[in-house]
Amino acid sequence: MESKIAKEETVEAVEQIDIRKYWLVLKRRWWAAAGAFMLPIAAATALILSEEPAYRASGQLLLQVDRSASLTGVGQDLSDFDTVGKTDPLKTQAALLRSPVILQEVVEQLNIRDDDGNLISPGALARGLNVQTLGSSDVLAVGYESNNPDLAVDIVNQVMQTYVDKNVLTNRATAVAAREFLERELPLAQAEAEQAAEEIRQFKAQNQVVALEQEVSTTLTTISALSNEINQIQARLAELEARSTELQRQLNMSPQQAATASTLSQAPGIQQVLTDLQTVQTELASQQALYTESHPVVENLQRQADSLNALLQDRVAQVLGQTLEVSPASLQMVDLQRGLTSELLAVEIERLSLLPRIASLVDTRSRFQQRADAFPALEKRQRNLERKLEAATSIYESLQARLQEISITENQSIGTAQIIEAASNPTVIASNSNKLLIAGAGAGVFLGVAVAFFLDLIDRTIKTVQDAEALFGYTLLGVIPKFGAAEESQSLDELPLQKTNSQISPRIVTLDPAGAHHSFVYSAYQMLQANLKFMSSDKKNRAIAITSSIPKEGKSEVSANLAATLAQNGARVLLVDADMRSPSQHHLWGLVNAVGLSHVLVGEGRLEQAIQAISDNLFVLPAGIVPPNPLALIDSERMKSLIHDFMSQYDYVIFDTPPLAGIADAAVLGTAVDGILLLARTRFVDSASATAAKTLLARSGANVLGLVANGVDTKEEPNSVYAYYSRAPEEYRLGNTKPLEPTAKLPNIFSK
Repeated sequence: MESKIAKEETVEAVEQIDIRKYWLVLKRRWWAAAGAFMLPIAAATALILSEEPAYRASGQLLLQVDRSASLTGVGQDLSDFDTVGKTDPLKTQAALLRSPVILQEVVEQLNIRDDDGNLISPGALARGLNVQTLGSSDVLAVGYESNNPDLAVDIVNQVMQTYVDKNVLTNRATAVAAREFLERELPLAQAEAEQAAEEIRQFKAQNQVVALEQEVSTTLTTISALSNEINQIQARLAELEARSTELQRQLNMSPQQAATASTLSQAPGIQQVLTDLQTVQTELASQQALYTESHPVVENLQRQADSLNALLQDRVAQVLGQTLEVSPASLQMVDLQRGLTSELLAVEIERLSLLPRIASLVDTRSRFQQRADAFPALEKRQRNLERKLEAATSIYESLQARLQEISITENQSIGTAQIIEAASNPTVIASNSNKLLIAGAGAGVFLGVAVAFFLDLIDRTIKTVQDAEALFGYTLLGVIPKFGAAEESQSLDELPLQKTNSQISPRIVTLDPAGAHHSFVYSAYQMLQANLKFMSSDKKNRAIAITSSIPKEGKSEVSANLAATLAQNGARVLLVDADMRSPSQHHLWGLVNAVGLSHVLVGEGRLEQAIQAISDNLFVLPAGIVPPNPLALIDSERMKSLIHDFMSQYDYVIFDTPPLAGIADAAVLGTAVDGILLLARTRFVDSASATAAKTLLARSGANVLGLVANGVDTKEEPNSVYAYYSRAPEEYRLGNTKPLEPTAKLPNIFSK
């Protein structure tokens, strides 16, 4: 939970920093933003002053029902507007009021001309014309804005009148065109209706249809009745076949045999011969029991039996009409057999009589079924023909009715729009000055912000201490506030001369705390020397080279003030002006640069003669004359030996070195001392030079102690702790530090 709260606080702090960063951009570029802000304001003011008073005239137009589009419709209500899709008809009429056709006629009727004497275009007239609906009513409000009040009134009235006249002509022309169209279409519709009726008649004649629905019902009833009768006959036939089979089994003869036996048994001649044959056979059987076969009696009876049997066969052939071998036993029937035979013959006769009848019924039903199967197609075709006839008849009757309505409408010659309120007294349009000023102010704010951020974007200098720290990546050891002419309380003219020596530059504000009590710069140097002291607990950084990325970043001034601060805290300090290309320490301290570092390095001067005392603890070694090759002297063994001697005699040795821009003196010297302090002057050094300086230091392998931001405007660094010193009490800024005591009166070299 605590981590979440801390995270939210961090996010809030970052957002505040970003907002302040944007505010600082605007603050830095306030002059450009103010100028850009005033441009739209001035343009809006000029536009307001150049405006002429405008007038607005308005009138109202009532739109009635639109009948023209429904004159040729079928089944439509003439009291409705005709629209396409969901289009609002009033919006359509409003667009017609602004159409070039109407506006061109208005221009010609009112003879509206431009400054060159030419008729204005419909588009120019449309720019001042406004047409809108009044709520949910059928009224259109027509308005026009112009600098000429009379012209505004005339234009509104003429637009409405032209629209009404066009509306009447359009309705009349539409009615005439509709009548002519219907007069052409009516004969065609009549012919189409007659053709449809003829097609129905031919259809009924070809398919022998009078009343198709009644015929369908009758046919289906007949098919049902035939099916019932066929089912009944088939059931009777099955019953007869079963009885016939049973009788044939009992008689052991087929129906043909039964019919033959019945016929022969009923013939008188056959029965007589059969009776005589039976008598002889009975006698023969009796005699055979008494005699042998060769006995004359038996033989005589046998001959009689054979003769009677032959006669029987002749009689059978005569009755049947064909020769058929029939046994006498088969002709001998008892009454039961005779009854069964008669029944079998009756069953067969009935069965055979039912077969052709059922075949006839099935054939009849098949013909009716074929007719019934054709009914759906016939019904479909008949319905299509009937619908075609109904449609043709309906269109024909509708066209006849519409033709009568159009004739009445054409004779009336009325429109669907009328003027209900003509334009009269125009009203003065309220001035847009407030809106223009607000718009100008808004545009000015936007333009001012854009210009400020654009200028800040193209400005490649390092803006803030935060930017410098992020670019270099070194530890920030000190922030030296901006003072001097840029700030009223720290202007160069108001800074008093140092009490120690009137020739020392007032830019060395740390030399005399009592003289610096109007500034918080002194506290910044105290913080710098404290950070140098606490940055390493193992090794004390005593020999320090101070450099910058480019010239004029104030490295010499910072070197002098840092040396004075260290001396005031009781340390024995030597300030060496190692910038033998453009020396400046002798100017800051008011010293004579007769003998300096360059003299000592080349052996033309003694060190004791070159070092000059400022106080008991502060000593300055000027640069001396400018040598032809300063880098060779810096990188010499003599220089390394001097550094060793200095560190044995002084607590701190501060080297003021040349800037890193194209010069390697500081980087080379940095490898021989304990470390380098890199100076960065905000809003002065550009990012490209700073990157080059950082690269050079990285390649040299020098120990970079940290970064010092110089010339910082604390008002533009709200997140810096140094901003507090501008508001802190004096006792917190000055502490108990005592001013340096001078050892000798220095000559006034600035008096010349």
